[in-house]
Amino acid sequence: MENTKSDIEIIRSIIAGDKTAFKALYQRYARKHMLTCLRYAQSRADAEDLLQESYIKIYKDLHQFKPEKAKFGTWSNKVIVNTCLMKLRKKNIFTSIENVEEKTKDIQTKENALDKLSLKELTYLIAQLPDGYRTIFNMFVIDGYSHKEISELLNISINTSKTQLLKAKKTLQKKIKSREAIVPNSV
Repeated sequence: MENTKSDIEIIRSIIAGDKTAFKALYQRYARKHMLTCLRYAQSRADAEDLLQESYIKIYKDLHQFKPEKAKFGTWSNKVIVNTCLMKLRKKNIFTSIENVEEKTKDIQTKENALDKLSLKELTYLIAQLPDGYRTIFNMFVIDGYSHKEISELLNISINTSKTQLLKAKKTLQKKIKSREAIVPNSV
């Protein structure tokens, strides 16, 4: 029974040629990975496409996974995030971002405003953000990237990363304050 096997045992089975073992790995992590995709995508359909594309990459690159360096969940989540970022780069969402640091110096955000939301509400609100805001917010707040790492990964300036984060937070605050945090049943 695959459910009782560790990630490492399942991965060894997959690498040894057991194609059915990948289903066990998928079932173990797909829900968590889908939540990550939903945070980067604008719709459930886009998130499902990202998840499928990510799992193809995971399957192809599974031999590169080094259990002594990271847990599978951590490694696979990086693959998921990178797949989402590559898709956003292809859409060129960052080419039109202007550096408006001077215009946004006075923007202040309330750090605890998002703490009062459920995960479902937060995921819904994040999905409503414009692509650039959503990507920076996800990378910085949820995935833990620094502004320097974000700037390198997305080929944007550190100031642009900071500005987009401030705008994302301000937009989320406005939505929360204006009661737009009501989540439709289909989410």
